[in-house]
Amino acid sequence: MPRRADQMRLGAFLYPGGHHVAAWRHPASQADAGIDPVHYRRLAQVAERAGFDLLFLADGVSIRGDDLDALSRTAIRYVGQFEPLTLLAHLSAVTERIGLVATASTTYNEPFHVARKFASLDHLSGGRAGWNLVTSADPREAYNFGRESHLAHARRYARAEEFVDVVAGLWDSFEDDAFVRDRAEGRFFDPAKLHALDHEGEHFSVRGPLNVPRPPQGHPVVVQAGSSEAGKSLAARTAEVIFTAQDTLADAVAFYADVKGRMEGHGRHPDDLKIMPGAFPVVGRTEGEAQDKYGALQDLIHPVVGRSLLEQLAGIDLSGHPDDGPVPEAPETEGGKSRQALLLTLARREGLTIRDLYLRVAGARGHWTLVGTPDRIADALQERFEARGADGFNIMPPTLPGGLDDFATLVIPELQRRGLFRTAYEGRTLRENLGLRRPAHRRHGPARRA
Repeated sequence: MPRRADQMRLGAFLYPGGHHVAAWRHPASQADAGIDPVHYRRLAQVAERAGFDLLFLADGVSIRGDDLDALSRTAIRYVGQFEPLTLLAHLSAVTERIGLVATASTTYNEPFHVARKFASLDHLSGGRAGWNLVTSADPREAYNFGRESHLAHARRYARAEEFVDVVAGLWDSFEDDAFVRDRAEGRFFDPAKLHALDHEGEHFSVRGPLNVPRPPQGHPVVVQAGSSEAGKSLAARTAEVIFTAQDTLADAVAFYADVKGRMEGHGRHPDDLKIMPGAFPVVGRTEGEAQDKYGALQDLIHPVVGRSLLEQLAGIDLSGHPDDGPVPEAPETEGGKSRQALLLTLARREGLTIRDLYLRVAGARGHWTLVGTPDRIADALQERFEARGADGFNIMPPTLPGGLDDFATLVIPELQRRGLFRTAYEGRTLRENLGLRRPAHRRHGPARRA
């Protein structure tokens, strides 16, 4: 049964103890969740029973932020969790329908590695893999790869443009029916259906072919998280899902129209891309309960963590600036340009101090924060979805496992009652469930609708 166009897509964005920066300190969370496979198995199965389209795991290849108390020299921010592709391979064995999306950087990987790993995950999961393409925003990552500094933003995106083309080409190394495995004739595959890539470009020289058969989905679903001008251009050409951050309905509608409007120039239909902004829901059975939950988390934010997070996300040096003073001007960052612009615009629009701003962003890191009853949260999601500000949402539970349980048991039934979300999976692959086409092999035939 095909996916209805008037139903939203939902991702479960998992961060060990929850997305709030102080979640690990909350008594309802698990402090060692990042290295507990039982914790992740439970979350994956809760999300699948609820009908989520996909699990999403972010990643970085350094410890983020300088979150040390200057007086006690005590580390006070969460660190320490599994490498995401390894974890998703494990979760593929305990789930059947839910998509499995992991982050891998185009700045600190090689295309052959990424193509091989995600093709392998697609085979392991029966066609449920997705690659979240990022260019890495944290300059500290450079120091772990023999570099003196992070690549400039424009350079990272130029590398990413070529990177994704090489990966897609490697996934097409073999045609779908290349592997005949004819014991009698001694023919393992048909050589006529093997295609070396022979890529020579500015950033990469990759002969190929990939040593993995073509993935079950043709290509794993390509997800992208950048919302800068370069990010939107890359997404319009290559992405099939975008995770993005817009704080207001007007901004969400403008972003949606902008990116979808660029696709025709690349020979793509707007339905070939699903825009799923982040949503951070704090759910209570009453408004008072929801506000109390949110307030309890906000009270746990350590000022050192709040300032560090703001410096990281907005590319601002806050040294010498008091918490109760205005947010200083900042030069354009070589990190996450769209997130910097979002946060600085928010601070100027509302006259926020440094403390005000880090308290606003510490939970959702600039994503859309929703605090209220299931009805109120469903109302907000429905408004943005029906206004064409989103095709769905990447749900960011404030604490885990409780925040995911609350959304699954309280909000999703309300969305289903309104006919806005599925009651059963439509297919077995991530593409089928998202309503995305299966790409044809580049040498043969048109793409097929899921």
